Amino acid sequence: MPAPSLDTQMIKAILEHRLVRGESLARCAQALGVSKGVVSKYVTLARAQGLEDWSLIDSMSDAELHSRLLAGQDERCPCVLPDFALMHRELSRKGMTLMLLWQEYQAEYVGQRTLQYSQFCERYRQYVRTLKRSMRQIHVAGEKLFVDFAGPTLALRDGSRAHLFVAALGASHYTYAQATPGQKTADWINGMVGALHYMGGVPALIVPDNPRAVIARADRYEPRATDSIQDFARHYDCAVLPARPHSPQDKAVVESAVQVVERWILARLRHVLPNDLGSANRAIEPLLEQLNHRPFQKLPGSRASVFASLDAPALRPLPSVRYEYARYKTVRVHVDYHVEIDRHRYSVPHVLVGQRLDARITQHGIELLHEGKRVAAHLRSHQAGGFTTIEEHMPASHRAHRQWTPERLVAWGRGVGESTALLIERMLARYRHPEHGYRSALGLLSLARRHGHARLEAACERALSLQIHTYRAVRDILLNGKEKALPAQPGRTWQSPDHEHLRGARAYH
Repeated sequence: MPAPSLDTQMIKAILEHRLVRGESLARCAQALGVSKGVVSKYVTLARAQGLEDWSLIDSMSDAELHSRLLAGQDERCPCVLPDFALMHRELSRKGMTLMLLWQEYQAEYVGQRTLQYSQFCERYRQYVRTLKRSMRQIHVAGEKLFVDFAGPTLALRDGSRAHLFVAALGASHYTYAQATPGQKTADWINGMVGALHYMGGVPALIVPDNPRAVIARADRYEPRATDSIQDFARHYDCAVLPARPHSPQDKAVVESAVQVVERWILARLRHVLPNDLGSANRAIEPLLEQLNHRPFQKLPGSRASVFASLDAPALRPLPSVRYEYARYKTVRVHVDYHVEIDRHRYSVPHVLVGQRLDARITQHGIELLHEGKRVAAHLRSHQAGGFTTIEEHMPASHRAHRQWTPERLVAWGRGVGESTALLIERMLARYRHPEHGYRSALGLLSLARRHGHARLEAACERALSLQIHTYRAVRDILLNGKEKALPAQPGRTWQSPDHEHLRGARAYH
């Protein structure tokens, strides 16, 4: 790139030293702090224009002197410069390079004076340095969605505070904001689901920070997201890749978006007191539209216009069903081929008795997975102690588990005593399917190993007299040593003995 011209005052100083003082080129250069070549250049230009009389030069204005000295150079056709703002935006497209942009620039201005490739790159770098820091990174269109929570919160009328989830696309900086009750896993997922459906598509990567609610293991090289986050990513066919720990430059886009949201949304809501989260999000919606349509300061267009032309076409389509938050839990299949989740029991195929399964729990349903394959699905029930059983999961006449039959359990109980056998019969009779009482009966029989047959038989007799037919009742009787207590005899009434503290009739005159 050619060196910039000196200002006119420095040119006059060079000519004064040369013409008035008669100093050599080297002496002039040393005195003025410029190179000898620069002094020679302007002395030669002055001589070529017939400007060898200092009085004439001194009487000229700066514009006149500049015009006379550089008249020959100004005749050259200046370089046609490209639109660097457009170039910067084009670099966000996948596969775009500066070399390709330079070639297109050369082809567009054939026959005109253009920049060479090195000059083109240098001018572009100078342009990028004039932009905001958050705009310096080059992001491929539709590739990354950056997510985070704002630091300040929003006060609600009930005294609680709403947290603000913020998401921004890397290329267009198209921004989304949503009020949430907290920053738990469900809040992160609900925020990301809202962002994807607001933008109408799915990026290749979602880049959060490293919160424990999202990342189970924060590692610079092999981070691992929680099971719920991985389930969300599978549903939308994308990846969740957290930023490197202690590397805020990896998520500069969302850091900038959070700052903008705090200034353009939270600041405008500082005098508003929403009733609840729904009211808060309704207040955020119009402000969010204004933010995305506000023109950039140093780039053409707005977030919305750049999103429509750049990010939106590159996003993958959304799935047909909106994601519902799910949590995971490991459960074991009991002998009655049911698993227990939140105090309710759900059936699975009986061949899985004794196996460990993964339970996927949503607000409305339960899915049970064995080695990643779904083996059962149920509507979720909140009935504590209840059963949800699918007939197909039950064994035909219990051929697969013939040893677990009511008759065999009663026979085992009779080995302890008649009261124990009778209590097991009544325990099994409480259920529509006797298999549901197997665990209670087996738990009852296990008490014999701890307390002995005699105590268990006495405890069962005591429970029968009280008409209580549960495992817990017998266990509590044994733990409290109440199996020896005699039951009350029918037909007998208790009468207080005479003693000196009794009041007579005279006490009531």
